[in-house]
Amino acid sequence: MEAKQLFIKDIEKEITNNEDELLKDLESCRVLTSGDFSSPEIAWEVRTDESDNYTTIGTKGNFTLVKGKAKSKKSFFINLLISKALGGALLNNKIRCPQQNENSVVVYFDTEQSTYHVQQAVRRVSTHFNGEEPENLRAYGLRAKNVEKRLRLIDHCIKVTPNVSFLVIDGIKDLVTSVNDERESSMIASKLLEWTEKYNLHVIVVLHENPSSDKARGHLGTELVNKAETTIAIECNKRNKDISIVSPYSCRNMSFEPFAFEIDENGIPQVVDDYKASKKVSKKKVNLLDMSDEEKIEILKDAFKGKSELGYNQLVKGIQTVVEQMSIQSKGEKKIKELITNSREQNWLLQETKGQPYKLGFSSVLGHSAGDNISPCTSAPLHR
Repeated sequence: MEAKQLFIKDIEKEITNNEDELLKDLESCRVLTSGDFSSPEIAWEVRTDESDNYTTIGTKGNFTLVKGKAKSKKSFFINLLISKALGGALLNNKIRCPQQNENSVVVYFDTEQSTYHVQQAVRRVSTHFNGEEPENLRAYGLRAKNVEKRLRLIDHCIKVTPNVSFLVIDGIKDLVTSVNDERESSMIASKLLEWTEKYNLHVIVVLHENPSSDKARGHLGTELVNKAETTIAIECNKRNKDISIVSPYSCRNMSFEPFAFEIDENGIPQVVDDYKASKKVSKKKVNLLDMSDEEKIEILKDAFKGKSELGYNQLVKGIQTVVEQMSIQSKGEKKIKELITNSREQNWLLQETKGQPYKLGFSSVLGHSAGDNISPCTSAPLHR
């Protein structure tokens, strides 16, 4: 009996110690108005046309997501950023990294390209430094490594490399086994937030868009857009495929004016002078029923906007609003009603009896975080 009482006391003591630790941990996270928190350092910013004012794009302690279709020259844009972060030319007075100094280290991870193409990317950066590889650049090609090893190598590199202030991961999807795995997506987003805050650095990550929409791929894309300080869209100019447009997609800071870059005769990306973005937003002709299951689910989640249920007419209107914000021609209300019927058959939408309100149908849909809204900078949906 005495041994049993001692065992119970040990358990109670352990519970008390755990609660004390949790209380300390909770208190360390507390934010008070009297706290001494300084503004985050600016990692990179873009100049406003015809002025000397700059708009903050990324700060230390946060990350930027760069998204775009395949072949939109996302990696070339990354080369521009790396060049500037290393202290290269001001890039037509367009981009600058005001907090960088000669001791600041830039780390560049490429998970998609071969070693040869990674080397070519580093050589493009080096052209801004008279052809010499900058001493404060660390470039790594991780394509040959498995998913788990890539993540461990990046984590270790950040820990052991002094003065890292700028980190680039070109191919963030290769740090997960599936872009639609919610647990992995959440883990990667949390890892980015941990690295940026713990080591006071800024991270740039690159992810493809879905083929038939402007959404970043999968649950991973949704999670990263929700957590990113800024999401930037890269797309080829429809009239001139040699020019790519850089536009704000969603941001926590002020928006910036779109600008363009092109690849010169030597294969080097250069900012285009005097580029003027078209103010007209053209709608894409996309049949809702031809979209992927993943995209349909995202539209449903956006239509509910955190509500637990919607009447039929409310649901139709909600989907119509989301589609319009995505700049998609839905071919009228008929297609929206067909989408609802299709979603009901897939159990993405549930209805207790005919005439009753609709509810979202399963946990992966219900897992949408209503508290992570980001104010849009363009015609992107309000709920990302």
